[in-house]
Amino acid sequence: MSSAAEQEAVQDPEREAVQDPGTVAAVRAEIAEVQRTEYAEAVRAAAPAPAVWPGAPMPLGARFRVGPDGVAGTNFALWAGGAEAVELCLFDERGVETRCPLTELTHEIWHGFVPGVRPGQRYGYRVHGRWDPWTGARWNAAKLLLDPYARAVDGTFTLPPEVYGHVRDWPDQHVADTVRDDRDSAPHVPKGVVVHDDDDWVEDRRPKTPWADSVIYELHVRGFTKLHPGIPRELRGTYAGLAHPAAIEHLTRLGVTAVELLPVHQFAHEDHLLRRGLHNHWGYNSIGYFAPHAGYSASGTAGQQVGEFKRMVRALHDAGIEVILDVVYNHTAEAGELGPMLSLRGIDNRGYYRLEGDPRRYADYTGCGNTLHVVQPQVLRLITDSLRYWVTEMGVDGFRFDLAAALARSMHDVDMLSPFLAVIAQDPVLRRVKLIAEPWDVGNGGYQVGAFPPLWTEWNDRYRDAVRDFWRGALPDVRDLGYRLTGSSDLYAWGGRRPYASVNFVTAHDGFTLRDLVSYEQKHNEANGEGNRDGTNDNRAWNCGVEGESDDPEINALRRRQLRNLLTTLLLSTGVPMLVAGDEMGRTQGGNNNAYCQDNETGWVDWSLLDQPQWRELTALTARVLTLRRTHPVLRRRAFFSGRAQAPDGLRDLAWFARDGREMTEGDWYAPAATLGLYLSGRDIPGRDARGEPVTDDSFLAVLHAGAEPTSFALPGAPWGDAYELVLDTSREEQAEAPGTVLDGGTQLTVPARSVLLLRVVE
Repeated sequence: MSSAAEQEAVQDPEREAVQDPGTVAAVRAEIAEVQRTEYAEAVRAAAPAPAVWPGAPMPLGARFRVGPDGVAGTNFALWAGGAEAVELCLFDERGVETRCPLTELTHEIWHGFVPGVRPGQRYGYRVHGRWDPWTGARWNAAKLLLDPYARAVDGTFTLPPEVYGHVRDWPDQHVADTVRDDRDSAPHVPKGVVVHDDDDWVEDRRPKTPWADSVIYELHVRGFTKLHPGIPRELRGTYAGLAHPAAIEHLTRLGVTAVELLPVHQFAHEDHLLRRGLHNHWGYNSIGYFAPHAGYSASGTAGQQVGEFKRMVRALHDAGIEVILDVVYNHTAEAGELGPMLSLRGIDNRGYYRLEGDPRRYADYTGCGNTLHVVQPQVLRLITDSLRYWVTEMGVDGFRFDLAAALARSMHDVDMLSPFLAVIAQDPVLRRVKLIAEPWDVGNGGYQVGAFPPLWTEWNDRYRDAVRDFWRGALPDVRDLGYRLTGSSDLYAWGGRRPYASVNFVTAHDGFTLRDLVSYEQKHNEANGEGNRDGTNDNRAWNCGVEGESDDPEINALRRRQLRNLLTTLLLSTGVPMLVAGDEMGRTQGGNNNAYCQDNETGWVDWSLLDQPQWRELTALTARVLTLRRTHPVLRRRAFFSGRAQAPDGLRDLAWFARDGREMTEGDWYAPAATLGLYLSGRDIPGRDARGEPVTDDSFLAVLHAGAEPTSFALPGAPWGDAYELVLDTSREEQAEAPGTVLDGGTQLTVPARSVLLLRVVE
């Protein structure tokens, strides 16, 4: 009897196609010649293998320590469940490789202790096993693999043909992934670096900002610092640049409490970008979940990037700013079956990735070619070990999970009782940090806004859409807007969740910048080289009458007013506001709503904008509204509004008013409206302070008017307010610092066209 694999080969016409002669033979001959040359060179350069002691299976990765008899060295441990053999490969400064077989196997973990191996040592693995893509087996020992637990990575992924486990340029691409490529990839791929964990965080003082008091500022380490004139040129674009006082001063002046860093895990550039002369700028293409991306290091890539990252975190903590990482555990840079072999695919393809019913193919809930199989214990351990590492050893304060619904899938469907969410909920380290879900993926049933369990907050795209639609005049009624401005209780008032479960945003890295949102209605992504097909077409934008930049002073003044309206609405809303770096100073991407591959002026913050008075004023307004938010607890509530008085002598904690000064009726919510009055009672805030005293504050009335013409608004009289002081008026380019005009209750107030007015009740 033939083996099952042989029987399958006879029955599979695609396998028979691989045996077709002609050009296939020529390609095989070319590859064989390269292999013979590489093998001869490797034999000549080979160094004698050092002794490998048994070592220990835990912890995974490369750990420098003192071994038996006081001998210093490094313990290496790699989970490779179905492998037949594993070789540890050490590289000297000339790139000469020494292969050390790991012969100890404990619970599917290959391990060994190598005396004399110290921090700075570069290394990788070769993993032996069957090549049988039809069953999902893709072992190929010709490929040097990155340790999934590597703490630092030295080198750049350039993706020549040699780094693919299959013959990338096979004539018949339909079966190319089934033809093994035996050329050595070691000269073409980065290596892991042994790092000495010599830091402790005893003296580090984490800000521990409560969720309700948090203001998130999403930024890109390189893009935020690359053009900053106050940062020394050699530090721009790096962790050290973000730690520089000039960068931190801007953050503290604004009043943000946390930076949310676009991915800083080691990532690789996609082949299709490299072929077009572009690079992955955003970094959503991770390949090393423990390693700070080496390209953002000013101090070196032989482990120095680890210390530089830690110093950055300490500097931000010293300024009272938390560090949240945007993490991409849903997929890796190895893409689909035609992608490169960089790490997990060559270690155990079936153990790490979700495969389809046809095991040659990958289940893709991410749109990036593959999906990590989080239900598998070793994958879950990889992710949670990584998360704990960044908290306990790198000092970060929380995580935003890209496409978090993909992580919450059990075997197929999204499951809020999934192993991933269950493990996070009980983990003594991870349940204490900030957890933010991007609550969707691209698979069936992947949209899960409002569904994540307590402990989690969520990016609230329904907030984004409602606010954009209101200010461009596209809301059919104001029901949805009312929920969004007050914490989205329709989504989050269950299971003990609070208003701060909603991370409110109008813009994010993905999409238009705020300035582009009021300057463009259509995407302009031609520079990405994809025929303007990439990026969303659902921009919900209004260009104020002209597409793109304009020399018309009236249009530009209107656009700046709309920017003030959008920013003020965001920062006054209940929930956690998230700003995008540069929005507060009018940053533009020229209408590109998918600048993921624009590592240039398009994707960098233009600090010269602050030389222009109109953009300095926008920055000043942002800081002023954040000061109001920080000063007044009624603007950052810890509990949902009830619509009832919290004390016998109090008012309802929330009231809505129409233009004529009467409270809105149910029918008003179902009618189109351009004007909305929102009353927040400071006398009726639930909860107590740290000393057990009631929390009281001023009361405020916010009037939002999206109409193209001025309108009148009757200020509510007693018992709501005898008088009102004007605090903010977004129709003004400059905001007065002195106390504003005081108006009696019942006054017919003229609200300027397209503006937000904030009034404080005068007691």
